[in-house]
Amino acid sequence: MHNYYELTYILSPVLEEGAVQTQVDLVNSWIESNGGKIDEVDQWGLKKFATPMEGKSNGYYINMFFTAPSDTVKVIERNMKINDEFIRHLTLKYDAKMKRYRELQKKGEVPSIFVAEPETVEEES
Repeated sequence: MHNYYELTYILSPVLEEGAVQTQVDLVNSWIESNGGKIDEVDQWGLKKFATPMEGKSNGYYINMFFTAPSDTVKVIERNMKINDEFIRHLTLKYDAKMKRYRELQKKGEVPSIFVAEPETVEEES
């Protein structure tokens, strides 16, 4: 049984652009070599942290979606823990409701929950 996952990870900000892509390709290979299939990889770029992590004030963010057996996640997370280039990671396993939302998101059909109210400008007297 394959599950659907979202993985967000942060790479060291001192990596050169080519080294960032090498790490992204490495994560992709961990997924594919363990029976997974990548749906989407989105590189968000260098972002500033609210509070420093591991002595760094920013990091290179990557967000991805993939389908894989549950053992694949263990392999990915173990490899990220022993590789110093990875600062943090978070893996989410999607349930049925999250999968439906993801499908709507991919189609651009996410319903608007809150109706935007027009802003009113108060006049000064």
